[in-house]
Amino acid sequence: MRRLFPFAMLLAASLCAHAAGAAARKPPNVVVILADDLGYGDLAADGQGKIPTPAMDRLASQGVRMTSAYSAASTCTPSRYALMTGEYPWRLQGTGILPGNASLIISPSRVTLPRVFKEAGYATAAIGKWHLGLGAGTPDFNERIVPGINEVGFDYSFNMPATADRMPTVYMENGRVVNLSPGDPITVSYTHKVGDWPTGADHPELMRMKSNEGHLGTIVNGIARIGWMTGGKAALWTDQTMSDTYMKHALDFIREHKDRPFFLYYAATEPHVPRDPNPRFAGKSGVGARGDAVVQFDSEVAALMDELKRDGLDGNTLVILSSDNGPAVADGYADGALPTETKMGHHANGIYRAGKYSDYEGGIRMPFIARWPGHIKPGTVIDQPVSLTDMVATAAALTDRKLGPADAPDSFDILPTLTRGAPSQPFLLFGNPDRKYGEQASAIREGDWKLIVHVSHDEHRNPANGTPDPQGQPQLFDLSTDPREDHDVAGQHPGVVAHLTQELDAASKAGFTRPGAEAVPRMQN
Repeated sequence: MRRLFPFAMLLAASLCAHAAGAAARKPPNVVVILADDLGYGDLAADGQGKIPTPAMDRLASQGVRMTSAYSAASTCTPSRYALMTGEYPWRLQGTGILPGNASLIISPSRVTLPRVFKEAGYATAAIGKWHLGLGAGTPDFNERIVPGINEVGFDYSFNMPATADRMPTVYMENGRVVNLSPGDPITVSYTHKVGDWPTGADHPELMRMKSNEGHLGTIVNGIARIGWMTGGKAALWTDQTMSDTYMKHALDFIREHKDRPFFLYYAATEPHVPRDPNPRFAGKSGVGARGDAVVQFDSEVAALMDELKRDGLDGNTLVILSSDNGPAVADGYADGALPTETKMGHHANGIYRAGKYSDYEGGIRMPFIARWPGHIKPGTVIDQPVSLTDMVATAAALTDRKLGPADAPDSFDILPTLTRGAPSQPFLLFGNPDRKYGEQASAIREGDWKLIVHVSHDEHRNPANGTPDPQGQPQLFDLSTDPREDHDVAGQHPGVVAHLTQELDAASKAGFTRPGAEAVPRMQN
């Protein structure tokens, strides 16, 4: 017995060491937090200092802040398409800004960001804004809509179909409208008025926010939206409690899956219009309603990080925070954001030119923070260019998955960039889907050179962008000396213009940029 005791102790120690090693090898959880229209200059951590963002500042101090991170496009649907598929959105027709009754634009057969994690054994969830379409045709919101968010790789989904300013104004859970009464069916239209609910065009006296002609459809909660809707009264959301509703489901998902690896995609609605934050955030920013919406978003970041810590998960979770596109300070509603922010000296796009809808830096350069204890050095600042399109390849590297030739054709693994500042891809392409120019990028960055082949035709839509530049004239900027893009030097460097134009055209025609990839067969979309 005495001889056996040391052996038993050795065995116990060995088992403990094995268990500790297994725990250490547990795959990291991954949380992607995506804001809606958050600008590079909206974070105090990025140097603007006008809006209090303590949670995001703390996240930056605990991880890496990427100062040359980009979205693939300067509007919501195409940038989110790139995030989910690893493919530039202008390659595929139909990836422009979608109405709330659009069909799903991601083929369920494709490798997607959530599918990479799901097939690696992760639990996956999408909470918040979707805006990538639902169903195979015009969706019927009175039935379970398939294919949808769950069919592209998410085990659980709780979301809005499109945006807060578009119909239908209802939540959906796993493809079904939440709290829908069978006796009060929903009808949605983007071509004509349906039902007898008041609209902004007919009853402006019922609106709490004045809006432009594009936002004069059906009024819900005193706010006129894009499109028309009737029915589903019990299912209508309340704007001021939206972030609380999303947060409840996100925190529940984390708690329920704390004992296994999970991937959470939390797509907030702030600071997208209409800005109607919870009263507890009213006036907290000091720069108006849009700033208050940013403060509200910061509180959501805090709640997510607090839950990870409470569950003992923050040490083994990669958290990535970014935005889908640049800021739109004035965007359809007279909420006072533009004059108030101008008066207070807040610049949502930071030092950069223009904002949402534009290929200038203010429209596509994103705040980007990544935190991963033990892998990413706290307080790091890295200026290597990366793209949200890179998330699929990065997830594949994280889970030891080999991408096939037709998978994520424009996505690069940026784990070496996040962890040690290594360069990733040779150049980045940008552009909003635009049939006027065909399936082609409209801008390219290579090194410090930035070439805009044509100015977005939507440039005039954002009053903060200033006077639109002439279309059809390539513009070249040296971002190392002119980050504001004030000085077009195309005339002084014709060779650089020719080289970048050739790169842009070749990559657009090839259908891919990732080595080893190939153009995605269009029947897969």
